[in-house]
Parts: sequence; structure tokens; C-alpha cells
Amino acid sequence: MGKITEVPHYMKTEYIKMVCELGRLKAGFGSSTSETGKGKSKMSGKYITHGYHLVKGKSSHPMEDYVVAKFKKVQSSELGLFAIFDGHMGHDVPDYLQSHLFANILNEPEFWNDIEAAIKKAYSLTDCKILDHSFELGRGGSTAVTAILINGQKLVVANVGDSRAVICKNGIAKQLSVDHDPSIEKATIESKGGFVSKMPGDVPRVDGMLAVARAFGDKSLKAHLSSEPDISVEEIGSETEFIILASDGLWKVMSNQEAVDAIRGIKDAQAAAKRLTEEALARKSKDDISCIVISIN
Repeated sequence: MGKITEVPHYMKTEYIKMVCELGRLKAGFGSSTSETGKGKSKMSGKYITHGYHLVKGKSSHPMEDYVVAKFKKVQSSELGLFAIFDGHMGHDVPDYLQSHLFANILNEPEFWNDIEAAIKKAYSLTDCKILDHSFELGRGGSTAVTAILINGQKLVVANVGDSRAVICKNGIAKQLSVDHDPSIEKATIESKGGFVSKMPGDVPRVDGMLAVARAFGDKSLKAHLSSEPDISVEEIGSETEFIILASDGLWKVMSNQEAVDAIRGIKDAQAAAKRLTEEALARKSKDDISCIVISIN
């Protein structure tokens, strides 16, 4: 870094405003309290559209949710890459995941032959890199749910933490990810020397601190945490209508089927994602809410 020069007194107010604004932009949040976007592609005769919408929660800290929603041509295949990263104790880890996780997955030599093994290796590699750079990235961490749509025919979902993926087939919701609740993984956490406690509050937490049993980062808790993802593979047939990826800001106040029912009649994926965030707010969700809807026609 270069030398920091002294700011003239008459410019200090504007300088402070600029620094604060740069911090908000680094968090992926600009000057607004929401972020939204959309995209489309054609895969194997299917029209795939996606839309996302993020809303900052009631907490005083900056927005800590990040998304990836894009299409990418790799070799002779068309991939849809989608992810929700829900950070805690800072936004640097989810920011890092947004920039690096999919690249690490696609760079694995086994990606085309054994995609599940490739994803597990990439999750582990990425977590090691985050821990190695904890001085720069801080002591926080992040959940992650990733979805890779291959040629519009196969969906591969992986996750650590409690961000969730749900698919709608013929109007029926099916959860594709696993909520990594500390109370469910209590025996594993205790076998590593940790403990699960509901004190303070009434939510089970690893070492009384973290409300998920698996996450990226969290160096101080990593001895008792896992970053190994659960992975599911789903065929995309004519009965598939759409997929929802969302942070727990949505799932704390809506069931899988309620989320599906709320948007089933909405054709525009971006409008559907916004509808889900609005419904979560109406149900008094206080957390950051991020949502991606992938529509398949």
C-alpha cells in the first residue's frame, strides 16, 4: 500500500462518507438496501431463466449475503452456476467464496468424470485457502449452497450450513440440500472436543457460538466444525418447473412447500425471487434474505 496522506480538515466529512460508501460497495451492496438481477440461456431445447433478489436484514452490520447466478460455456457444455453464500462475523469470507469457489470446482481434474469427488475436493481446498488467509479475511465464516446445472439435464447441489436448495416438480417441493444443525451433528462435534449449547438463547450452537455445524472459515472453531458438503444429484425432466436457492433468512419463516406455492404462478424468475423476499419480510424475518429462482421451460 502507498503512503496515506493527511486529509485537509475541510474535506474530512466528505472523505469519511467516501470511505463508508466504499465499504458498502465491497460488501456487494452499493447504496441501496436491495440488489437484484436476471439472466437467460437455452440448454438442450430448454429455456432456462434465472432471477435473484437480496434484501438487507435488520441488523446493524453490513450485508453479509452474496450470490452467484450466471451461465458459462465450458468445453462443449453449457453450465448454469448458482450459489448463495451467507456470511457471519464479516463479509470477507462470502466475498472470497463468490470469487473463487466455482473456479476451484471447475479446475478440479475429476470434474467431468466424478463431479461429486471434484466438488468435495474443491470445497476442502477453498476452506484451506480461507483459513490460510485468515489474517486478511478475518475470523468470520460463511455457509454455502451451490448448484451446477449441466446442459439443462442434470443438477448437482452441494451445501455446508443452512442455506437451502429446493426443487419444484409438478407443484411438489423437494429439498435437495441438508440443514447442518448442531443438535443433529452433536455427537460428531463432541467427538472432536467441542460442545453444543443453547446458552445464551434457545438456538443450539457449536461451542455456544455458531448456529450451524458446517461452514467455511471460522478459524477459531474449525477444530469442531466441518466444511465437507452434502451433495445431491437431480435429473431435470419435463416435470421440473423451477429451483429455489435461498439463505436461512427465508427458510426461518417459510416451509419448502410454502415457498413453492408462493411463486408457482409467476413466470418471471426475477419477479419470483423478489416475491419470496417480500413474503419473508412480511413474515417478520430479521435476517439478511437472499434468493435465486431458476425457471425451466
